Amino acid sequence: MLELLAPAGSPEAVTAAVQAGADAVYLGYGDFNARRNAKNFSEEEFAAAVSYCHLRGVKVYLTLNTLLTDRELPAAARTAARANELGVDAVLVQDLGVLRMLRQTAPDLTIHASTQMSVHSLDGVKAAADLGIRRVVLARELGRDQLEYISLRSPIELEVFVHGALCMCFSGQCFFSSVIGGRSGNRGLCAQPCRLKYGWGGRADGYPLSLKDASLAGHLEQLRKMGIACVKIEGRMKRPEYVAVVTSIYAAAIREGREPTAEELRQLEQAFSRQGFTDGYYTGRTGAEMFGIREETAEPKELFAQARERYLKEEPRRAPVKLYAMIRKGEPAQVAVQDGEGRVAAVSGPVPEQAVHVALTREKVEGQISRTGGTPYACSQARAYVEEGLSLPLSALNAMRRQALEELSAQRVQPPKRRQEEFHPGVRYDNRREKPVLTLSVRLAEQVSRELLALRPALVYLPAEEAAAHPEQVELAKSVGVPVAVSFPRIAFDGELEPIFERLVQLRERGVTDALVGTWDMAQTARKLGFALRGDYGLGVYNSQTLKEMKRLGFRSATASFELKLAQIRDLSKAIDTEALLYGRLPLMITQNCIIRARADRCACENPNELTDRKGARFPVVKAFGCRNEILNSKKLFLADKQADYSRVGLWAGRLAFTTENARECVQVLERYLDRGRYEPNDYTRGLYYRDVE
Repeated sequence: MLELLAPAGSPEAVTAAVQAGADAVYLGYGDFNARRNAKNFSEEEFAAAVSYCHLRGVKVYLTLNTLLTDRELPAAARTAARANELGVDAVLVQDLGVLRMLRQTAPDLTIHASTQMSVHSLDGVKAAADLGIRRVVLARELGRDQLEYISLRSPIELEVFVHGALCMCFSGQCFFSSVIGGRSGNRGLCAQPCRLKYGWGGRADGYPLSLKDASLAGHLEQLRKMGIACVKIEGRMKRPEYVAVVTSIYAAAIREGREPTAEELRQLEQAFSRQGFTDGYYTGRTGAEMFGIREETAEPKELFAQARERYLKEEPRRAPVKLYAMIRKGEPAQVAVQDGEGRVAAVSGPVPEQAVHVALTREKVEGQISRTGGTPYACSQARAYVEEGLSLPLSALNAMRRQALEELSAQRVQPPKRRQEEFHPGVRYDNRREKPVLTLSVRLAEQVSRELLALRPALVYLPAEEAAAHPEQVELAKSVGVPVAVSFPRIAFDGELEPIFERLVQLRERGVTDALVGTWDMAQTARKLGFALRGDYGLGVYNSQTLKEMKRLGFRSATASFELKLAQIRDLSKAIDTEALLYGRLPLMITQNCIIRARADRCACENPNELTDRKGARFPVVKAFGCRNEILNSKKLFLADKQADYSRVGLWAGRLAFTTENARECVQVLERYLDRGRYEPNDYTRGLYYRDVE
């Protein structure tokens, strides 16, 4: 049966989720989770939540799914240690450095890959499995066929979101909130800029980035049959009544092997929607109909009141137990209870007396010990052995039953014995002292000109699709002694890269040895094709432990997250060569749903497309691999006049990222960074290198 995983943004939401039928809950404890604005738990509340859930047979998953700095890792290790002591069932992570820390400090703790890890293919799942991860929360953008393909071949468990808010961008790859407002979604403080007004043609008159909430009600049996282990409800920021309503509907459908009814679907929409729901990614019906906004509607007071009354005043969630009794002459009476996991609690009571008037019967004893009302247990079976002619007060039987259940409860909430170690950051690597070399990344092969190559950049990253289609550009670079690496798309579903595999292998045979990868999926794919790996910004390199883990995995270099300040990059222990973006339009979003097609109802990616926000800023929208969109920042990152600053942080390389520039502009930019020429963008930003990101 599908495991149903429900959100718990507060202690009351834990009660709501459990009593509504959740098999597991996920929650945040401390400041290291992707919903830091939720009412996260104190240590006492967290401990109480774990006990409450485990008593009722419900698992607890802790979210540690944000990118953390070196200074934050020791506190995160203490959080993980406490969760480990309390017996939390699994921890969700995004950050490879956090994963490395957990393997050191709590080696027995089960680890799940958060959707923030951007896993979207079978190669990504296998990469996670190689890291010791036991379950992957797959990207929300995957369709039915992709899910089935992965599920049939996956070596580990898979989890899928079935209800709740949809981000416009692939989770873990969105930088909109941090670049524009200094609040990072990768750090748990997304300001949701996608829900604001934008438009085309210079007018912010619509909501082209606001998707409806997802609902896969109607597809639960398909998910079960294809082998998905767990279905997940989004909503840690939602109120407990919402959690109760949504969880109860999905729980009933899963338990009864059916899909939600028309009335239940109406209740889901009452609880919360953005002009209805969408299953567009799952069914492949993407487009304008997937978009919607939250409209002002009356709160469903009656629906929420009923839900609240149920989870506060009743105990519908009960663990099944079997009860046994033995009443024999001359021996203390005995009552025992056994739960579904094989735990047994047995107690003894008074010695029965010879009956004077009415003797005990088996039926009477079984009826008495089966009374588990007011407890978290439901009696699934009661059996008694009673010798004839004996008498025992019913109060004694009741007392023994209560004591047995209490002892069973103590066993059920007892944390498992697990290993635990102190966190040690390990050896520190010295920073480079020499000035960083300059690397270039381009979006189009035509941006790589003879004039550009004559300036001798240290390395040119050419998109895999462009390199495969234009091998002459690779040969041109080689002829002047400039090495080329292929940059793999951050997102590519299973099968999408196959048409160019042969040409990529040919490039490898012609001397292109390295590949730049921005997700763990693409790292696995590039390695299979024989390329040496270089890590891009999409991998979220935020701390020294991530760099050390990438060294262990054989990476040649890594790109520091551009959400770090220069001072934080300086303080990284650089186990491998580290580069940073120094120029270009920073990527804000990569989207599966083409907003250009949604606007024009036709493919117009090759034309200039710009989104305009409420302040008049214009954000270029360009084509990404697989007919996806990439939204770029309105301002260019520019640091040519800050060489003294970025040269002191220990970088191997600084990268100039060319996106919307023509070939001549690319030359002018590189010349300026080489201290030749006076190029300067009309409007530029220093990015996040000098300001704090929350």
